[in-house]
Amino acid sequence: MSKVQIGIKENLLNFLLLVVTNFFVGSMVGLERTILPIIGEDDFGLASASAALSFIISFGFSKAIVNYFAGAIADRLGRKKVLLIGWSIGLLVPLLVIFASSWWMIVVANIFLGINQGLAWSMTVNMKIDISKPTQRGFAVGLNEFAGYIGVAVMAAVSGFVASNFSNRPEPFYIGIVIVIIGFILSLIVKDTEEHLKLQSMSSNNSPFLSAKEVFINTTFKDESLSSITFAGLSTNLKDGMVWGLFPLFFMGVGLTVFEIGVLVAIYPASWGFFQLFTGALSDKIGRKWLIVGGMWLQALSLWMILFVGQYSLWLVAAILLGLGTAMVYPTLQASISDVAQPEWRASSMGVYRFWRDSGYAFGALIAGLLTDILNLNWAIGLVALLPLSAGIIAVIRLNETLPSVNRKT
Repeated sequence: MSKVQIGIKENLLNFLLLVVTNFFVGSMVGLERTILPIIGEDDFGLASASAALSFIISFGFSKAIVNYFAGAIADRLGRKKVLLIGWSIGLLVPLLVIFASSWWMIVVANIFLGINQGLAWSMTVNMKIDISKPTQRGFAVGLNEFAGYIGVAVMAAVSGFVASNFSNRPEPFYIGIVIVIIGFILSLIVKDTEEHLKLQSMSSNNSPFLSAKEVFINTTFKDESLSSITFAGLSTNLKDGMVWGLFPLFFMGVGLTVFEIGVLVAIYPASWGFFQLFTGALSDKIGRKWLIVGGMWLQALSLWMILFVGQYSLWLVAAILLGLGTAMVYPTLQASISDVAQPEWRASSMGVYRFWRDSGYAFGALIAGLLTDILNLNWAIGLVALLPLSAGIIAVIRLNETLPSVNRKT
């Protein structure tokens, strides 16, 4: 135990391995980001937006449910074993898409993708927090999310390029098999963080134990700060579920090529990933609250900008701003959870937060699909933007500053 130290510098090699691992975790999502909505229309003839977005609904709900249980599973099996299980399940995703003869197989593939992401991404976040000091959490989570969403962006662009030069299937998904193999090998090399977690628990001043039910209630609605964070996370990913499903269709409707769509779809998570390098660390210095509020509002404004500009260059700017707004909140929300929750129930609270946050993917796809079928694409995008706007307002009213060195209500 005496050899175990808390801090990024003290655990630099393991920390960097976890960063690289999460790049490949994110790449699994990026593989589908550009082309799967198009496959729904071109390969399977899905005319209904609700039907076409069903793969995101299955992904969102499976990821959300697995997120909720991932912390408890990790407490029993250890973080590293759960990470390896996540990668093992991930192999089913590209194989099912390659051999899919009907749309239900795509939906099932995305259930497995949700499980893969819920286990693997959750563990890379928790393991980084385990080895980081309290004043390094924003930076740690920011770097984790940076790596993951750069993976999303790179693979969204690569898959769009491969699809435009070959076909929508199977060529882009051969890459997915390679991603899984690399991710599994990296996860074998990573060291578990169980001893770091024990060391943090020993120094947590014997905080009261909370049952799973108490953690769920506190994180969902009872605790003002935790519940405000949770609603902001849900709103963010609800918006992202809509973006994932509707942006390729929206830009295809205005006459852009698959490659141009791929660039737009990639620049948003690239911006999201890049700016998290700075926003997470910034939240360690200036506090969490106003980054969250500003980021939620910027997401709403960026979506409305996309609707009201008609030039490719301005769509690029709007996509970058949308990524920036998301980057302002994504690592900050998770760092805030770890500020409030004690080590003994932090993974569980993070699991509840990530359950609601990632259920936003499913709710976003479901709501966006229904609004598109009832109204149209533009109305769906515009109305969904009201959610992050509302979450920002709620954070102004209810969210306490959670950073220990600031720790005041502002």
